[in-house]
Amino acid sequence: MSTNSGRGLVFWKDITPSPAPLKIAGASSPRILVVGGGVIGLTTAWALLDRGYKVTVVASRWASWGKEQRLTSQIAGALWEYPPTVCGQHTDAISLQKSKIWCMVAYHIWDAIAASDELSQTSGVRMKSSNFFFPGRVEDSPVQLKKMKDLMASGIKGFRHDPKIIQDRQINEKFGAVDAYKHLAPIIDTDVAMEWLTRLVERKGAKLVIKTLTGDLFFQESELRAAFDADAIVNATGLSGTELAGDSSCYPIRGGLLRVINDGSDFPKLDHAMAITAGTFHKSSEIVFLVPRNDSILLIGGITEPEEDQLSLTIDSPIIQRMRARCQDFWPDLKRARLDTDYPLAQGLRPFRRQNVRVERELRMHEGSATGKVPSRIVHSYGHGGAGWSLSFGCASDVVALVEEALLNLLPTPMATEATSPNVRDPFVARL
Repeated sequence: MSTNSGRGLVFWKDITPSPAPLKIAGASSPRILVVGGGVIGLTTAWALLDRGYKVTVVASRWASWGKEQRLTSQIAGALWEYPPTVCGQHTDAISLQKSKIWCMVAYHIWDAIAASDELSQTSGVRMKSSNFFFPGRVEDSPVQLKKMKDLMASGIKGFRHDPKIIQDRQINEKFGAVDAYKHLAPIIDTDVAMEWLTRLVERKGAKLVIKTLTGDLFFQESELRAAFDADAIVNATGLSGTELAGDSSCYPIRGGLLRVINDGSDFPKLDHAMAITAGTFHKSSEIVFLVPRNDSILLIGGITEPEEDQLSLTIDSPIIQRMRARCQDFWPDLKRARLDTDYPLAQGLRPFRRQNVRVERELRMHEGSATGKVPSRIVHSYGHGGAGWSLSFGCASDVVALVEEALLNLLPTPMATEATSPNVRDPFVARL
């Protein structure tokens, strides 16, 4: 993978929230088909539009409000996290190293958006205190100590490691928390943000198409490029990577969150996030995750159920009942919480992959005529699990670079760590 991810997208320099793209597409500008209308697809479309590309985004449906099932990107807790994240499941060293870079690109962009009162309001992005709790001293766990040291050196704001946070946040002393740290992190109202992102890319010139694509994109690449007049294709389809990328390593992890009223009338209004990493206090499928969604809703969770692909949970499901009891045990004020009657339970399927996140070009080659093998012009960005919002702009940065490689018909290379990448270059060197 030939990108220098250490630089990444910079707000106002490489992308802008203004309706007009930073670089206006001309008659000869390449056309890119983005498949997927979630946060990964839309942030990628935004980066490409401001780069001067003509973009079409195809999705089976767009973000919606109401009581019906919402997009996975809307169901997400959308608390920015440094990897490995609270819900765990990070197993691949290459993906983990990349994710530590991608998440910081996203952190700085979400932070810049939240810094503007107007943008914060219209996008649903705010910077709030994010608090993490542990059953033992962080220093006594090599995994947690490494993560904390990486986090401290990453450039995040407001870091403080102090067991006194447990008392400050009124955590039940019987729960067993011994250590804690906190920092400022983006917390995103996903319903508001998804609508804002959709309208933003549309105003910047993206064509939005409702269509469900099926089958391996590689085997229909020529037909799709002809149908959408596209010079390259970006696959940002989450779980559909199983079919659209021919990737059998994709699998769902079902999650669920309860939505309770957080207006101060039933319990002290919670204006910060609190979380416990999977497997630290309970079994790996059970998490404590309290995140203020907006001014009146608090999300409480969570659960991780690998390979569960049915959205069949209810507020009476045993695992949801245990989840609620666990959160009440952690923060007893929640015993007085009222469910949001309009949308009490949010559930979705996190799009995981055995090798974790995939941001790379299609490695399979097409058969040529006289010239032999021909590189594909498909770029993949999927398998983000529960970290789509945290990794969004960082992955979009690499996708832009990979699209530029694909347009030059360069040979694709597999994802690799920076130490082993054979051909590292600046992702913004190539020009349209």
